[in-house]
Amino acid sequence: MKLYGIPNCTTVKKARAWLADHALEVTFHDHKKQGVDAAWLREVVAQTGWQALLNTRGTTWRKLTDANKAAVTDEASAIALMVAQPSVIKRPLLERDGTYHPGFTEDQYQTLFGA
Repeated sequence: MKLYGIPNCTTVKKARAWLADHALEVTFHDHKKQGVDAAWLREVVAQTGWQALLNTRGTTWRKLTDANKAAVTDEASAIALMVAQPSVIKRPLLERDGTYHPGFTEDQYQTLFGA
């Protein structure tokens, strides 16, 4: 399993703590330090849809100009923005057995792991 995000994100911290509390080992990928690959994003978007992966509720999105926000109209423009601004990717993003699960709630992870 792999968890994608940024380490100082509160929701990422909660997800990492939940996984640790349930003795689930996960590799962490830091979007800011390790970067984001457009090909990988296309793979994730194929499963989740670009709208589910684009965090329009976060600080990074809110700080974008109206023109930059308006320019995100399809998969290609969303991926271009996510590559340029990895903090706009919904986090955390958990990859388990080749399937991607954006976001975190305890209920979501309990259902996912049968915990």
